[in-house]
Amino acid sequence: MAAKQRPLDAEAEAAELDGLYAEKSPLEIIEQAVRRHFVGEIAAVSSFGADSAVLLHMIATVDRSVPIVFLDTGKHFGETLDYRDTLIADFGLTDLRIVTPEQAALDRDDPDGKLHLSDTDACCAIRKVEPMARGVEPFRAWFTGRKRFQAATRAALPAFEAVGPRIRINPLARWSAVELGDYMRANGLRENPLVAYGYLSIGCFPCTQPVRPGEDARSGRWAGQAKTECGIHLSGLDRSLNNSSI
Repeated sequence: MAAKQRPLDAEAEAAELDGLYAEKSPLEIIEQAVRRHFVGEIAAVSSFGADSAVLLHMIATVDRSVPIVFLDTGKHFGETLDYRDTLIADFGLTDLRIVTPEQAALDRDDPDGKLHLSDTDACCAIRKVEPMARGVEPFRAWFTGRKRFQAATRAALPAFEAVGPRIRINPLARWSAVELGDYMRANGLRENPLVAYGYLSIGCFPCTQPVRPGEDARSGRWAGQAKTECGIHLSGLDRSLNNSSI
């Protein structure tokens, strides 16, 4: 009798899946993840930002019941919240899950809502990283809408990557801004209304500004600072997922 094959650890699993599907279309990556590899164990994380409609439309094409995790930091633009509700209705997505910061942490570390003025990393840790860890904790894998062209820090972004024992999937990693625009137009998709005002990467309103001509799409985030990521896509999320309180 053959020995039972040991399951792959997340690093090996991500590498194997990336080898199989990295060159496939975003829609095929989504189909394989939802219908074959992570059945009933996968979600999507969406900021409902500039071009979030592309990933969400593809997911809805495959399975409208895939959970969509939205992180409500309490600092979003009103336009983003309206856009969230509009896209959910447009695509018939049936499982929107809104996660928020812990009130006790806000009361302790950001009682006046001005922590972002003195320590953006601490603000993101409370309002983004810890809540997002709670949002994705029930799942074995999740989709993001990150792309390589968005910033130099994402230039080598794989389609599949390990985050602790889980898998993060970036179906649009290889797509260009032109491909995104073509897909939006071909499918008649709405863009976040803030794009019309030059916001090409949209986060919390205190730390987001329009992008200047010639700058990368994420240059309007934490402008004037060395900071380029909030932390939900970095090692801080892994640490939060491994916290015994989660």
